[in-house]
Amino acid sequence: MAQQHLDPTDPQLGSAGPAPTGDVLAGYLRAQATEFLRALRLHRETGSGANGSEGSAEAARALRRSARRISASLHTFQPLLDTDWCEGMRPELAWVSGTLAMEHAYTARLERLLSALHRLSGSTAFPAQATEPAAGHRAGAPAGQTATQERGNLTVGAAKAGALLDRQLTLARTRAHSTALQALGSSRFHAIADKVAVLASEVPLTATAAAADLRPHARAAEERLRDAVAALPLITAGSPYNAAALVHGLSPDTVPHPQDAPWHQVRLLLRLHRYAREAACGPQGNTVVDLRLLSAGQALNRHRDASEAAAAAAQAARTPRIAPATAYALGVLHADQRHEVEAARFAFQQAWQKEAVSTR
Repeated sequence: MAQQHLDPTDPQLGSAGPAPTGDVLAGYLRAQATEFLRALRLHRETGSGANGSEGSAEAARALRRSARRISASLHTFQPLLDTDWCEGMRPELAWVSGTLAMEHAYTARLERLLSALHRLSGSTAFPAQATEPAAGHRAGAPAGQTATQERGNLTVGAAKAGALLDRQLTLARTRAHSTALQALGSSRFHAIADKVAVLASEVPLTATAAAADLRPHARAAEERLRDAVAALPLITAGSPYNAAALVHGLSPDTVPHPQDAPWHQVRLLLRLHRYAREAACGPQGNTVVDLRLLSAGQALNRHRDASEAAAAAAQAARTPRIAPATAYALGVLHADQRHEVEAARFAFQQAWQKEAVSTR
C-alpha cells in the first residue's frame, strides 16, 4: 500500500486542528476582492492599445484569476452566504472571466496551430508561395515516392493553411480585444466592480456562517469531481488512437465534439475543488501546491486547448473554395490535434491514478 501524502491544504486533513469556518471564507473572499481591484487599477494604469500592452494583458489575467476564485467560492460555499447576492454575482463574474479570456485564447490557439503546421510540414518556415498541389499526387507517380510526395504536398498546403488560420484567428482575436475593452468600460462591469469593492470589506455571510465548518462543503466539491472522473471512459483514454473522434471532427457538423464535453466538465470541477481547498485552508496555506492536482489540471488544460484547436482547423477546412492542398493540410492538422486530445486524456489518467493511489 502506498504511503499517504499529507497535504496541509487538504480540508479533510485539517481535523487535527481547529475547523476552518466562515470567518476563514470571509478572509479569503476579501483577499480575492482586493486582488480584483488591484488588477483593475493596474489595467487602467497600463492603458490599452489596439492589441493591448503586456502590462494590460497581465492585469486582465489577474482579473480573470480573482473573478474565477470568487465565483467558485460563491458556488461551493453558497449555503454560508446570502443566496440572492450569490445568485446575482456568480453569472456576472463568469461573464467578466469569459469575456477577458477570449483574446488570450485566440492568440494561444493560433500559436499552437501554426507551430503544429511547422512541425508537421517538416519546415522551420512556410514557403513564400504555395500555388498548386505537390507532384506526388499527380497521376502515375511511383509508389516509392509516396511518403516524400505527401510531405511535399503538406508543405505546399501548410503555407496557405497557415495564412488562412492567421487571418481567421487574428480577426477573432481583434474582435475579442475590442469586446473586452467595451465590457470593461460598460455600466455592467462598473456595477460588478462596485460590488467587488464592497466585498473587499464586507462579506455577506449568513447569521450562522461565521462559526460553520467549511470542510463538508469542500468535501462535497471533491466528491462531485470524483463522481465525474469515475464516469469518464478512462479505458478509451489509454488508447493512442480514437478514430471516432477524427470522423466526427471532419464531418460537416459544426457542433462541439460530443466526446469532449465530459472532460471539459471534469476540468471545471477540478478547478472548483482546487479553489475550495484554497478557501478552506486560509491564507497561510495558499502557497502550498498539490502537485498531483496541478498535473491533472495541466493535462485537462492541454485537452481543452487541443480540442479547440482541432475545431478551429476543421472550421477553416470548411471555408468555401480553398485549394485541395490547403484542405489536405488542415485535415492533417485536425488529426494531429485530435491525437493531442488523446494524449492529454492519457496524461490525465496517469496523473489521476497516481493521485488515487497516493491517498489510499
